[in-house]
Amino acid sequence: MQYMLLIYGDENGRDSMSEEERGQVMQAYMAYTKELQDSGAMIAGDALEPTQTATTVRVRNDETLTTDGPFAETKEQLGGYYLIEAGSLDEALGWAEKLPGSRHGSVEVRPVMVFEGDGS
Repeated sequence: MQYMLLIYGDENGRDSMSEEERGQVMQAYMAYTKELQDSGAMIAGDALEPTQTATTVRVRNDETLTTDGPFAETKEQLGGYYLIEAGSLDEALGWAEKLPGSRHGSVEVRPVMVFEGDGS
């Protein structure tokens, strides 16, 4: 089954880190990504640009409304994701526990919905 590991954290927290600390975090993510790839569990993953680059789209009464910025104000922002293949929720939770972002933010683990008749 496929699971999304959604990485949330305070995107401003990076500003308070030293260059060395940022480097250590990046090295931890690169090692984690390599471990996922080597295990065959990784399907995809990307970091996201900061929330100030986001545009939110809503359609109401056939009118399209766009707003600069994220959907909602929160203390933690979605910063990236991994899409993985795991044999069980427990296995997916194990990968989430290893994810560097779980040390300073949170990781939401959600199964990918499969529709009947889906050829995948």
